[in-house]
Amino acid sequence: MPFDLPVSSFSSLDASDLRQAGREVLGLALMDARNHTLHLVSHYEQALGADGFQVPRLPELNPPLWELGHVGWFQERWIGRNLQRHQGPRCDPQAARLASLQPHADRWWDSSRVAHDSRWHLDLPGLADIKAYLLATLESTLDLLAKTPDEDDALYFYRLALFHEDMHAEAFLYMAQTLGLPFALSLPASPAVQAPLWVPATRWRLGLDAGSGFTFDNERPAHEVAVPEFEIDAQPVTWSQYVEFVADGGYDRPEFWQPTGWDWLQDKALSEGRRAPRHVEQIGVARGGSQGAVLQTWFGQTQRRAGNQPAMHLSWWEADAWCRWAGRRLPTEVEWELAAHTAARRGFRWGEVWEWTGSTFFGYPGFAADPYRDYSEPWFGTHKVLRGASFATRARLKSPKYRNYFLPGRDDIFCGFRSCAL
Repeated sequence: MPFDLPVSSFSSLDASDLRQAGREVLGLALMDARNHTLHLVSHYEQALGADGFQVPRLPELNPPLWELGHVGWFQERWIGRNLQRHQGPRCDPQAARLASLQPHADRWWDSSRVAHDSRWHLDLPGLADIKAYLLATLESTLDLLAKTPDEDDALYFYRLALFHEDMHAEAFLYMAQTLGLPFALSLPASPAVQAPLWVPATRWRLGLDAGSGFTFDNERPAHEVAVPEFEIDAQPVTWSQYVEFVADGGYDRPEFWQPTGWDWLQDKALSEGRRAPRHVEQIGVARGGSQGAVLQTWFGQTQRRAGNQPAMHLSWWEADAWCRWAGRRLPTEVEWELAAHTAARRGFRWGEVWEWTGSTFFGYPGFAADPYRDYSEPWFGTHKVLRGASFATRARLKSPKYRNYFLPGRDDIFCGFRSCAL
């Protein structure tokens, strides 16, 4: 059942300043996140409930009931069961914990211990029982929050649980896109394309320091970086721009691809017959050659994409190949962050799609893992950094400092890219 929220609270619950949210607003935001999760799951129930929520086993998917139960498990593990929750980042992750309200919760939903492929074979409870677990764990969380000091350390795990649930809400949406489930979501209209922007050389303070509200461990510590001058696109690469690459044989010319990326492409071509971005059914240059003609499946329905909309569902390999073809390059994450902060008034636009950068994901100098050890460090060196946000990202999670990261072959998320001059 949804949680009732005061009408006056809605305008402030999905805002970028939620990282500094105090106890009262944070409690309302946690209820808002849970209502949003349950709303998304209701669409899955309509589409998959009759088949027991069965979905194919794919590397980028989780079973929907597993995903839902994991949200409640994560919140309970770090709050309700955590006797050191008030210590925040100083909490010992190995300290003894209280028992779960669900006796089998750890066996089902501990993502650190339950291998991905095994999640399709678990004896998970049904939707009604999982909803009851989510209700009970959230009520426990809110009761504990009411007794918690309004201090950053004491509120750390409550904020972490909020943003963790927001991340999984977006995952429910891109999973639905992968599965072709019906969701009535429209892409935002894209303004006219602007010319690239020149950013002068400077020194930039990359990342965040502890003590400024909630921060993720991979955002810390802040450190100064020398940044040479560079030119960067004012907006992500559009479909009109990407169509030219496809029309010029970009998917058949290995000289534009890194060897591993070319292998990735050949695997997709063999398994799916793909010679275009994911979910694209038709792509080419329209008559007159001025606009790209792109038909893309959107939550199960084929739609035409506007030429000035960001090209989306592109892997890092595809983004890098386009840049090589165009004689450009992907921005580093410090270039992206600097431009987002300093060039917004000159037209730098972000937030429509997650944007691949040229940076491999590593910790900043002096990195120290927070208690949730599996959040960042296990993925150093293998994943690529994405910056920005997508149309499906909750506003309170959006920050020009936020670092997202995925393997370079992932194209199921709502991702695109922008480019820089060489």
